[in-house]
Amino acid sequence: MKTLTKADLESLARQQGEGKEWIRVQLDTGGIAAGAETVFAELSRVRDEMKLALPILRVGSVGYSFADPVVEVKCAGMPRILYGRITPELAGRIVREHVVNKRLLDEYVIATRRRSLKLDGPVTQILVRDTGADLGNKTEFFQFSLLEEIKRRGLTERVQVVRAYDMGVYDEGVAVQLLPSGVTYVNVLAQDVARIVAESVVGGRVLDDLLWKESDRQVRVVLRNCGEIDPDSLDDYLRNAQGYQALKRVLCDEKPGFAIAELKTSGLRGRGGAGFPTWMKWQLTGAQKADQRYVICNGDEGDPGAFMDRSVLESDPHSVLEGMIIAAHAMGCSRGYFYIRAEYPKAVERVERAIAQARAAGLLGDNILGSGFSFDAKIRLGAGAFVCGEETALIASIEGRRGSPSPRPPYPSVRGLWQKPTAINNVETLANVPAIVLRGGAWYAQNGTEKSKGTKVFAVTGKVKNAQLVEVPMGTTLRQIVYDICGGVLDDKDIKAVQTGGPSGGVIPDKHLDTPVSYETLQQLGSIMGSGGMLVMDKNDSMVEVAKFYLRFCVDESCGKCAPCRIGGYQMLQILDRISRGRGSADDITALRRICTAMQKASLCGLGQTAPNPVLSTLRYFEEEYKAFIEGGPSYARKISRAQAGEASKETAKAVATP
Repeated sequence: MKTLTKADLESLARQQGEGKEWIRVQLDTGGIAAGAETVFAELSRVRDEMKLALPILRVGSVGYSFADPVVEVKCAGMPRILYGRITPELAGRIVREHVVNKRLLDEYVIATRRRSLKLDGPVTQILVRDTGADLGNKTEFFQFSLLEEIKRRGLTERVQVVRAYDMGVYDEGVAVQLLPSGVTYVNVLAQDVARIVAESVVGGRVLDDLLWKESDRQVRVVLRNCGEIDPDSLDDYLRNAQGYQALKRVLCDEKPGFAIAELKTSGLRGRGGAGFPTWMKWQLTGAQKADQRYVICNGDEGDPGAFMDRSVLESDPHSVLEGMIIAAHAMGCSRGYFYIRAEYPKAVERVERAIAQARAAGLLGDNILGSGFSFDAKIRLGAGAFVCGEETALIASIEGRRGSPSPRPPYPSVRGLWQKPTAINNVETLANVPAIVLRGGAWYAQNGTEKSKGTKVFAVTGKVKNAQLVEVPMGTTLRQIVYDICGGVLDDKDIKAVQTGGPSGGVIPDKHLDTPVSYETLQQLGSIMGSGGMLVMDKNDSMVEVAKFYLRFCVDESCGKCAPCRIGGYQMLQILDRISRGRGSADDITALRRICTAMQKASLCGLGQTAPNPVLSTLRYFEEEYKAFIEGGPSYARKISRAQAGEASKETAKAVATP
């Protein structure tokens, strides 16, 4: 690729637009593990066999982990369609039936979340699915009924009725979506079938009494390009994702200090967990007198079950790189590092390629876009230790030393990598930056709460129906995330608790599910935001075992440098193990609280200071379970746990039913 100029980027901004027809295969680590590479190969084989000119593209993940492998199809005259759980056999059917015959496949379509409140043009496809939790699925009955009504009116050739895989609406009875508009009806009854066909399909009128008026709770800023572009293609990023337009604006069109001012207006806080204002970190680093400054992207994601940073790096590496370059310019840095977990080979590969492509295009290196600003970046692999996610340990690891924390102050913004001022931002923070620069800090601040602005990405896993990546405005409740976006608890069991913040976080019981998610509210509940892990637990989960699991992880990952963490964590683990075996005593609970307090106050770094959180939060909300283990052993404790979960569920149901 030739060296790009400001004029080149201005020309690309005017040319942006995707092709008319394509098939996209989502090839992140999760998709590949589920067989997406084989699906890609079969799609290509059948396409070539049928001598079609249809591009088959590699893209990152849109986040629907529950449906991997995911394939998206766009054909002329048809709406964009997402398919989930695709096999090589189904890949062939997609080409033959969807692409050639313009017919959707039953059972695999994921309904669009771009739902509309009005019908624009004729209805060509109808998606149907019973979303209720009642026994006896009514999907096929309603498909048959709609087909019969379509046939009676002579519309068989014009309108197809398809059983959907997922509607994005849950526990709302039978749901029907009209394509291509995306108008969605819920709680559809048998007597509504004729009305839908007569009024909406034939008459082009929306049935207000059935209309699902809730908009998609997700707002995609960090994930805006995930699943939309080829992560291995700079050209795709430039043409279809406003790639490097934000960098051009900062380097060529605006005065110095513009990026920091917009970030201050946006209210963006560090998405690695601490929540420190990003603009302030950049300002502090840039204000230090030094002959060299550094910027580091912390991609050492180590929380069990978390995959937010991995997915962004694999799906949209150039946006993170662009955010890093903008950060470097704002602070006067000439060198940057991506510190990426070594267990993420696909992320490392794609970031390496992005760096090489940007360097070849003159977007990294000397005199970027003729602005006089020079900056370059390279990758360092994580040392395999959870503690290296801590800033000072991460710096030590990059320098080739053992990854263990150092006392603060001085903070890295004053004295960091090789004793020079250093700003460390996590992947999600940097991915936000280009969007904020282009659309403005005020635009970003429209989402969120007074103190926690913008959106947050969560990896929702555990006992949840649709495990996935979600990006929601700050202030969205836990209940909305678990039930409205992820479909509720697996097997329709009662929810018991949600754990946020990974090993450093805490459990939040079902009575607090309506709490708006923000840095402040989670801390008040005894948990933390963390980098964005969210684990859902049902009534069969033991809170004592959950606390023991996370504490064992922290004990294993402790660097051992300070006694409060090294000794305190081990002592607590021994006590929890004793309690879980039915050999504990009442004094053990007192001892746990005392050790937790000591670790919080005296540990050197965040790992030791927050490791007690799972223990303290389970004691705070589920102390009866600890007592049950002590008094009657594990089997008795399980009975108590289920009984308490059942009572909590009844109380919640009673509260919801009360006017």
